[in-house]
Amino acid sequence: MVKMRKAVFFDIDGTVWDDGQRIPDSAREAFRLMKERGHFLFISSGRTRVFIPDRDLMPLGFDGILAGCGTYGEFQGEEKFHYQIELGQMQRLNEFLRDLGAAYIFEGRDYLYFDAERFPEESPFTWGLQETLGEKVLRVTGNEGSLAVSKFCVNCFEDAKRQAALEKELGKAYTVIHREGNFVEVVPRGCSKAEGIRKICELLGIAHEDTYSFGDSTNDVDMLRYTAHSVAMGNGMRQAKEAAEYVTAPLWEDGLYEGCRHFGLL
Repeated sequence: MVKMRKAVFFDIDGTVWDDGQRIPDSAREAFRLMKERGHFLFISSGRTRVFIPDRDLMPLGFDGILAGCGTYGEFQGEEKFHYQIELGQMQRLNEFLRDLGAAYIFEGRDYLYFDAERFPEESPFTWGLQETLGEKVLRVTGNEGSLAVSKFCVNCFEDAKRQAALEKELGKAYTVIHREGNFVEVVPRGCSKAEGIRKICELLGIAHEDTYSFGDSTNDVDMLRYTAHSVAMGNGMRQAKEAAEYVTAPLWEDGLYEGCRHFGLL
């Protein structure tokens, strides 16, 4: 019976909701109809677990969460896997980024770490994080001995030499994903949304031909290429559209609903 059910993986930002965290009614209806048909629904986000708001998202009918670009997975509230970068490696990386003059956020399952003074005052990196997460946001400085990190983000440099030095160093052990907003998202090699989907489906006995994904950005490209069927949002980035099997309408033109209908999921 499990193998008859489809597993559908959704990015959050730009796919399920907009930058104001508003969810179209048509998307809510799509989730309701898919649950009626018995499909498994999963969040698949670049956000780490601490930054995924259960109250706003889980009532939509999600069965599980892939967080931190595949570094964390849970099903029905139970953690299934969690990758954490070795502490010594994080300490060396912190020294490198600090000496380079970078602005960065370390992202873990339970905490986000950043030093606000490294960022411009109105940086989209840090805006609202303290208000949203409160005590779950810690400084890097002073917590070097207890950094529990799964992935991280770094602002890009206008100075080409420093940017090249940054990417050369990160490329030794990480996948570097260029995002809109002049920053890179950095994920340990071997971790990705695609690999997280593979692990979850293996655990649940879901056949690859029954996998679907929806996304809009560069950090969705690997899962859009991996799943048997994939949908890029019409409001998404070019790279996501090129990777997907089907490009639907933008989010606020019922894009998520239309993508689900296109593949007969409703």
